[in-house]
Order: sequence, then C-alpha cells, then structure tokens
Amino acid sequence: MSGAPLRVVQVGAGAMGQAWLRALTARADVELVGVADLDVARARAAVRAAGSDAAVAASLGELLAATAPDAVVNVTVPAAHGAVNIEALFAGVPVLCEKPAAPTLAEALVQAAAAEATGRLLMISQSRRYFAALAAYRRRIAELGTPGVLTTNFFRAPRFGGFRDEMPHPLLVDMAIHAFDAARHLLGSEPVSVVCESWNPAWSWYRGDASATATFLFDDGVRYVYTGSWCADGQETSWNGEWRAIGSTGTATWDGERRVVSSLSGPADVEPGRHEQISGALAEFAGALRGGGQPGGTISGNLLSLAMVEAAVRSAETGARVPIAALLEQAYGEALALPAREEIRERLKSWGTPAAVL
Repeated sequence: MSGAPLRVVQVGAGAMGQAWLRALTARADVELVGVADLDVARARAAVRAAGSDAAVAASLGELLAATAPDAVVNVTVPAAHGAVNIEALFAGVPVLCEKPAAPTLAEALVQAAAAEATGRLLMISQSRRYFAALAAYRRRIAELGTPGVLTTNFFRAPRFGGFRDEMPHPLLVDMAIHAFDAARHLLGSEPVSVVCESWNPAWSWYRGDASATATFLFDDGVRYVYTGSWCADGQETSWNGEWRAIGSTGTATWDGERRVVSSLSGPADVEPGRHEQISGALAEFAGALRGGGQPGGTISGNLLSLAMVEAAVRSAETGARVPIAALLEQAYGEALALPAREEIRERLKSWGTPAAVL
C-alpha cells in the first residue's frame, strides 16, 4: 500500500453514507473504488453526487470480487453491521465501521472474535472523539488533579423520521454512546456500574424514551452523570453536549464547540483541527493501515462504550444498578450461543472470559 492511494469500498449509501462518500472523495490518499447498497439506484445517485466513477453493486461480495479493495467502510444500519464486517474480515479486508458496532453487546463480541480470528483491523468510528477542542479539554481535566465528577448535558430536538422514531431507547442507543465514549476518553478510566432512568415527555414525537439521566461509577471512584433529551426545543446545546469536570484543584468546562474554560488556566477558543469527526476517524484508520500503530477505535477498545449503553438501557428498564462486569459476562454467554463461523466460535471459547478481549 505504501504511497499508493488506499482503495476503498463503501457499503451503504443512505444519508450518513453520503457524508462518508464526501469524506472519502475529499482525500487525495484514498480512492473510492466501489459503493454497495441494496438500493442500487440510490448508490448510483450517491456516487454521481460525490463526483466519483466508482463501481456500484447490490452487495459487498460483488465488489470484493470486482475491485479487490484495501479496505471497507461500513455505513449500513446497525443490524447489518455484523454481517458486512464479518464478510469483509474473512475476505482479508480491514473495516472502518460506523457506530454502534452492533445492536447488542453479544453481537459486538462476535465481531471482536472475528477480528482476532482473521488478524484484520475492525475499527469503530466514534467520530466525536476527533475534535481539537475535546483534546484540549482532556488536557484541562488532567490539570485539575483527582477528578470527582464529570457531567454532560445534552438537549436537542431533531426530527429525523425513520427508524429512530420507532426505537425503544432512541437517545441512549443512537446518540448517548458518543458522550459515553468521550467520557472514557476524557477520564482515562473505565466504567464499573450505572443507575439510569429514562422517560418520554408527553409532547415527544418518538415512540420510545427520548430523555434519560444516567450516573456511572468509574473504576477510580469518579462519577460521570449524563442528562439528555431529544425532545428539547429551544436553547439547544451543541451536538457534543455541554461538559463540566470538577477535580481536587478546580473546574473545567467545554461548551461542546470551541470554548474550553479552566479555573486554573482560564478560557481558550480552540481552532478546529485538520481532520475532525468522520474525517478524523478516516485519517486514523488510514494511518493505521499504513503502519501508524493501533488506532484508538478498535472493536475491542470500543466494547466498553457499547457496554455503557446496554447497561444504561438495562438499568432504565429494571430500575436497578447494573454492574458492567456482570453485563459483559452475560453478553459473553449470549455470544457463545449465537450462530457463527467455526473460527469465530473457537476464538470466543479461547477467551474464557470477556475480560480477555478488553
């Protein structure tokens, strides 16, 4: 691959797929060679809109055979992530996959086993890690000494239509993983347990719970508190939410955009980085394939972010505190019972415990 462009096939040409096509075609070191979508006409239209002449097909398999790509970008719906990722991995092709890795933690563990069994990279795009302001905020938090609490307030009122409107927990499952993953990144520690309450306001246009508050205990004793709603018209926060961290020597806040304020070092307006959001994920993925080391978003590294989501949903549905370790053990048992290729099953069995892959 060395100096040659990274030849990429993308799977999925919906709204998010079109954003990825723009990101792929904007890079000189990436060549889009194919786009697969069940709706071939939609794929053709998306390729034309991106100014590309990439091949189009109804399935990944057709394009793997026709183009022999260096990588796959998976922008299908979450329920299809596993099948696409596993097909690509066993064809010897690394994958950059949109979040969440899978609808369930058990299915994500199967994918982690597939990545291990094939020795190919499966990276999950947690695109909101790639903000220069988030990196600056992480440095400010580190200056505060021992952290006691980190909070996120997230209030938006998007009217998506489609599958999100029908989900049982649209906020927690489709959006909160960004904040949960960022909390792990900012604190440099891992979640132990969670208590969560979710509800749906009377005026909600969602079928499922569009509001929630979750309090996580992390392994160093810090509490992370997330409060959010997708039915909050007026005075909306950033898509990244508004953040506050309190440590033994002070407080630091981030407005989710450019402004980071520390009681120790004052305010700073952070200029956007060269590669942010999905462009940042793509840059890290491409760099890793060119020998740049292990990216931060590997499937194994992403499992605890997904576990935070599943644990929060479980707590909201039961009213009980949910230990993350117990949830992982249960998901591991479920993963062993799922239908899978023999190579994946053997890798899963070899772990003995899900802690082996974290």
